[in-house]
Amino acid sequence: MVDPTSDLDDDVDESNAPRCAVCDDPLIRDPNHRVVTWVEDAKAHTAHFCGPDCRDAWDGPPA
Repeated sequence: MVDPTSDLDDDVDESNAPRCAVCDDPLIRDPNHRVVTWVEDAKAHTAHFCGPDCRDAWDGPPA
């Protein structure tokens, strides 16, 4: 994946875009994109979602 702090229009195509953790759709120029971040075993993890419905359907990070 390219630099996550860059604008989503810059150098992002389907092959290197983040994918929704629920439906696996590539997240390209998606204004409804959501990200959840958590720390586990001293490492930061992220889960991307294409919108609030997929975010709500997610079971959450491993316990």
